[in-house]
Amino acid sequence: MNRSELVGALAERAGVSRKDADAVLVALAEVTGEVVAKGEEKVTIPGFLTFERTHRAARTARNPQTGDPMQIPAGYSVKVSAGSKLKEAAKNN
Repeated sequence: MNRSELVGALAERAGVSRKDADAVLVALAEVTGEVVAKGEEKVTIPGFLTFERTHRAARTARNPQTGDPMQIPAGYSVKVSAGSKLKEAAKNN
């Protein structure tokens, strides 16, 4: 399902216009991004998904082209976890 199909399905299910559904989807993405960027708390949609900023330690890796070791600096990443209802939906199909 692409974005346009998702917006259409949301609009139909919620009984709102496609424009309104798209605005809500954009707002959700923006708010989630802002909260995760701060790293102070998780964003949880109960039963569906949890978004959380995680810290990655510095490490040594190998350049795949040359095989030479290289340092990868510490940084941040995003952890996305499926909630119970989403996991159950995946099992039942």
